[in-house]
Amino acid sequence: MLINNPKYYPLFFLLFFIESVYAQNTANGRIVDAKTNKEISGVDVFINESNKPVLTTTSGNFTVQSDSIIYKLKFLRKNYALENLTVTPETASNIFVKLSQEKVSSIEEVVIHNEKPKYKNKKENPAYAIMQKVWERKRNNGLDKFDTYTYKEYEKIQFDANNLDSAFMKRKIFNKLDFIFEYADSTASGKMGLPLFLNEAVYENYGENRPSKKNKRLLTAQKTSGFQDNQIITLTAKNLYRDINIYDNTLNYFDIGFPSPVGETGFSTYDYNLIDTISIRGENAFKIRYQPKRTEVLAFQGYLYIDTDSYAVLGATLKSTQKINVNFINGISTELEYDNPDESTFLPRKFVTEIEMTPFSKKKTSKSIVAKRSVDYSDYEFNKPLEDNIFKRKEEEYNDRFVDKDDAYWLKARPDSLSKSEQGIYDMLDKLQQTPKFNRLVKLYETLGSGYYNVGKSIDIGPIFSVYGKNEVEGDRIRLGARTYFTRNDPWRVQFYTAYGFKDQQLKYGAEARFMFNRVNRFTVGAGTRRDILQLGVQLTNDDGIMARTFASSTIFARGENASLSSLNQTNVFTSIEPWKNFQIRLDGSMQSIKSANPDGFNLMYYKNGDLRKTANDSHFTLSLIARPGAKFSQTGIDRYEHGTLAPTIILKYTKGVEGLFGSDFNYNKLQFMFYKPVLIGSWGKTLVNFEAGKNFDTVPLALQNVIPGNQSYSLAANTFAQLNYYEFVADTYTTLHLEHHFNGKILSYIPLIKKLKLREIAFIRGAYGTLSEASKAINVAGFKYSAPSEHIYYEYGVGIENIGFGNLRIFRVDFNWRGNYLDRPDISKFGIKAGFQFGF
Repeated sequence: MLINNPKYYPLFFLLFFIESVYAQNTANGRIVDAKTNKEISGVDVFINESNKPVLTTTSGNFTVQSDSIIYKLKFLRKNYALENLTVTPETASNIFVKLSQEKVSSIEEVVIHNEKPKYKNKKENPAYAIMQKVWERKRNNGLDKFDTYTYKEYEKIQFDANNLDSAFMKRKIFNKLDFIFEYADSTASGKMGLPLFLNEAVYENYGENRPSKKNKRLLTAQKTSGFQDNQIITLTAKNLYRDINIYDNTLNYFDIGFPSPVGETGFSTYDYNLIDTISIRGENAFKIRYQPKRTEVLAFQGYLYIDTDSYAVLGATLKSTQKINVNFINGISTELEYDNPDESTFLPRKFVTEIEMTPFSKKKTSKSIVAKRSVDYSDYEFNKPLEDNIFKRKEEEYNDRFVDKDDAYWLKARPDSLSKSEQGIYDMLDKLQQTPKFNRLVKLYETLGSGYYNVGKSIDIGPIFSVYGKNEVEGDRIRLGARTYFTRNDPWRVQFYTAYGFKDQQLKYGAEARFMFNRVNRFTVGAGTRRDILQLGVQLTNDDGIMARTFASSTIFARGENASLSSLNQTNVFTSIEPWKNFQIRLDGSMQSIKSANPDGFNLMYYKNGDLRKTANDSHFTLSLIARPGAKFSQTGIDRYEHGTLAPTIILKYTKGVEGLFGSDFNYNKLQFMFYKPVLIGSWGKTLVNFEAGKNFDTVPLALQNVIPGNQSYSLAANTFAQLNYYEFVADTYTTLHLEHHFNGKILSYIPLIKKLKLREIAFIRGAYGTLSEASKAINVAGFKYSAPSEHIYYEYGVGIENIGFGNLRIFRVDFNWRGNYLDRPDISKFGIKAGFQFGF
């Protein structure tokens, strides 16, 4: 009678639910040998994804319980293959488990060595047979196989000062700051490590592979220890790391290629040694030690953990050698963990990377900064319907408060609780923020990193590295500038500069204002004006931005006299928008007048309707399409800081000159294209590719013409021709190609004695081809001087040495350049040396 009474339905439902849950929280059964059917004891039983056994059986029977639902059981015993079982409420009782004697697939014999053995060839090495299986069954990221996917990402970045001692702690610099050492902790070396910076972030990732390809990585929470408003420190932390895939042939660290020990080319770089079989999260795994054949190359050493059944990579450790040749870096170590849902795919589980940085010495005992980043991937869901609006960028996502969460949120969001030293960072940084001396040190770091000195959290003075310059027209030149800067996410910016030349005794200036209406599509408008002396013709695909400054107008040392400077009065208005991520549409309107800044030494005069004119008046509109696929940016304000990536830059520009508009003298049409891309070439380094092409469809004077960029300075200047004089080649139609390869010391590391200097070699070749019409020559008074590289492709080539310096401070580079042709011209340079500083890893 009860069962037919509706008022008892909730009770029966509750009892049924409790019974079902209990059934899935408890599992029991019997374990036997698959061949003999005899019961087996001493079996480790794992629940779900746990890597710790909940039970080691003492008989052939087992019963396990869990606080959570049991959906998977693993059984592992020495000399037996791992057994995985899926558990449901219906199958959780009286499970019959058969364990098979362990087999190593088609690898007939495995000899485990703890010492490095010697083999006649790699085929005798059992590790080679294992790695062949890995390559045959190379896995792809499992995210690509599902129609849709979502997962959560928890990232923690921490900076610690390392190798501190009592003498260091007593230095004057720490007067009134000595309380920070209360938060220091002992390291493995026995010295002190002091936590300095902690950034936690939670991301939600959404992806769709079919019917269309799209993805979104949404920052949902972020917590930083006292540096939320800092321009440089947080960016430095984020910019150190790249995403890697252990199955790739080349791993990207600092945009430098390291050979992957799991890559198919690994045996050309590494020695492998099978040393053990162990259990990884309940899975049997080969433990393979690898180390580079030559310690001077950029490579790793460590261990690989390969599943004995599926030959999937369960985990890996990568540690740099003591002779790592990377600027500012003493060492790198990475630990990787993967889940393998099926026979062809993997999913990231946990990545931990430590980078030890020192500015000068590479000694192990040197005081250093250790930057540690750990990323936990969790809550994977697949083939779940996703609404289209999930992938749309929303205004609230760009609000600073969007990522502000309380302590209760973070306690739940962290996969593991913070350590004692990590917990102390927040308290310590709060105290430091109240210490004037500490704030002065932070400001010094900010100033050197950004080039600007902030006053009152409202005005930036700078850039400080552009204060002094020198050229033929102005003589000694002083330039001072400033910009508004309240926070890193300001939606508007006003900036200006003023300059004075002591030789021409003329005051120059420039000013620009910009405002961004929408953080999502970055709809921006701006306007500016300037009156200045500039070196035009040092960049082909240039922009109309008022605050852009050419290097050559302030060259201190130069090859020969540079008199080819221009006096420019320019006013510009623009608007831009990003309708899609990393794709910008920009429209500029510019009015300018250009004349020679040195009429006696540089002639810009031209004929217009039979009249001789010295000033080119020009009004034009420029439509620019700019794509940066894969680029990553920090901050959401009008100015963004870009993270280091290998993202390409693709620009297509159309310029229309309008005669009569504000007194403009010319109607003309110009089309330009530029492609730039850094490319990692395995262990052989990195190639920088820069290709440009353009065409002027109408006749214009020299001031508006395409000039193949020369470089008469003794300093390095990207995408210029080192052995060309300014205005040596002028073209209506042009193509240029710059190829520059950085070998990262690959060749010099073979040379005795030289390899100890840790120098890195560079090779480059540059070419240009173009044509110049007779009408374009005739319009200029000095047109007979100008020609295009139309007879042959002009080329120059050379080699360079970079990484010159001492210890970890190796930022000097020297290039040796040779001119390839057009050698019969007067006043040319057939050979030249360029030098300069390049701040990079």
